[in-house]
Amino acid sequence: MSIKRGTSLVAIAAVVVLTATACGGGDKPADAVKPAGAAASQAAPGADPYAQESGAPAGAGAGTKPAGQLVISATDQVGSVLTDSAGFTLYRFDKDTAKPPTSNCDGDCAKAWPVVPAGDVSAAAGMDPALLGEVVRKDGSKQLTVAGWPAYRFAKDAKAGDLNGQGVGGTWFAFAPDGKKAAKQAAAPAEAGQPSGTLSVAKDPKLGDHIVDANGMTVYRFKPDTAWPMVSKCVGDCLTKWPVVPPTGRAADKGIIEKNYLVLDRPDGKEQQTVNCWPIYTFAADKKPGDTNGQGVGGTWYAVAPDGGLITTAK
Repeated sequence: MSIKRGTSLVAIAAVVVLTATACGGGDKPADAVKPAGAAASQAAPGADPYAQESGAPAGAGAGTKPAGQLVISATDQVGSVLTDSAGFTLYRFDKDTAKPPTSNCDGDCAKAWPVVPAGDVSAAAGMDPALLGEVVRKDGSKQLTVAGWPAYRFAKDAKAGDLNGQGVGGTWFAFAPDGKKAAKQAAAPAEAGQPSGTLSVAKDPKLGDHIVDANGMTVYRFKPDTAWPMVSKCVGDCLTKWPVVPPTGRAADKGIIEKNYLVLDRPDGKEQQTVNCWPIYTFAADKKPGDTNGQGVGGTWYAVAPDGGLITTAK
């Protein structure tokens, strides 16, 4: 089970320090990554699904631009969502159908919810490319589909990361990476309410023994972070590429050190697992278990050994 230790938070260069006891000495802190802008607001369920901002142009996400390289983005509101290459959220409409794929959003509806055209699109890292398809609309144009559901943007999403379309009219929802409605997963009741995921040890021909998360994805550390005090220097845009590892259960593999197996309370409200007091992350460009694309990136990101140390040299 994860153990939360320490209660005082000390602000250091726009990051929060959890002064947990029993953590060993850390590296000298480096400059913090600049935080991103304020969190996006969420539209209230039941709002008019066709409404436009009065006296304001449609948001930058509006229009029928191709989606390009899709991205899986983590949100506080609903967990992981699909965005286009520019970071704008993609939505689905409950009044459409997936079998067969059919769009029922035309006219004024399509002004508020611009369709995402088919073509010039590629699957996000970590999603099944077979989920992508297309549907011919009533006007003869082709629209992108995800798991059969037609894809849209929302005219009131003014900037990347906005989720203003979530829940509008009780019929519009952001896409989860599997094509379903995005929604936060309920915590598993197993282990008397403790976190259900576990870390484990995997073997790699070059890295040797290294830690992976519950999905088998390689776990990394960021050199500017510190273990004493416990500090994460990866904030804002950094977290898009390097998602935090959420609190996990005790290590499945006995080879992982359990000393100071603590949880860091971050300034953005997320909770992050640590190993030997070091914050740990995954890498968005790792597409499948066994990938180690984050190893050595920028000379600051490295896989994590079972004792919590950095793996900086190949075997």
